[in-house]
Amino acid sequence: MHAHLLLTLISLVAFQLQPATTPTHSAVTPDSRPDEWWQARHNGMNDRVKQGDVDLVFIGDSITQGWEDPGKSVWEQYYGGRRAVNLGISGDRTQHALWRLDHGNIDGIKPKAAVIMIGTNNSNGEDNTAAEIADGVAAIVARLRDRSPTTRVLLLGIFPRGESPNPQRGKVLQANQIFQRMDDGEHVFYLDIGYRFLEPDGAIPQSIMPDFLHLTEEGYGIWASAIEPKLKEVLGR
Repeated sequence: MHAHLLLTLISLVAFQLQPATTPTHSAVTPDSRPDEWWQARHNGMNDRVKQGDVDLVFIGDSITQGWEDPGKSVWEQYYGGRRAVNLGISGDRTQHALWRLDHGNIDGIKPKAAVIMIGTNNSNGEDNTAAEIADGVAAIVARLRDRSPTTRVLLLGIFPRGESPNPQRGKVLQANQIFQRMDDGEHVFYLDIGYRFLEPDGAIPQSIMPDFLHLTEEGYGIWASAIEPKLKEVLGR
């Protein structure tokens, strides 16, 4: 009787010590995209990082890529002298950023800081749940931390989208709530600046997002100024 009880207790302890099940779904499964333009941009990023001299990277989708077009002058003002590299590709989801990190985007570099803002494309329709989006972003943070432990991560909440409050915004907000748990106050810092793009009634003005998703120059100015205090702290300058 006592031996049976002891075996039961050992089994319970062993079960409790088992690691949490690793999530398996599209948002955490590294994946590339076959488009020639996508492959060319990815390869161009790799060519840039091979040159070294990188202190800051921005990882994301079209909203991050837009620093090179409507946000160009703002980028030059805030990041032109900070050895910054844009690792954003239009249409990317968390799984695509994961694949890129595994295939050259940060090879050979140890940036002081990384700004991550991705996940809005995972929120489309029934593609991924809020929890799955958070899994994907957590995987990106973990991959970056594993490959470059000295890099400090500034994780941004996904920006609001849609002219006025809507169910997709709700999913994004739920994902952002989970993102907050990744902030450890030492290596990963979470910041939600989405409210800065909204009117008091929750509407997004077209002067900031003409299609209620992508930013204008004014929108990039809001983004840069909103993260600047924290970015200075994370970068050390």
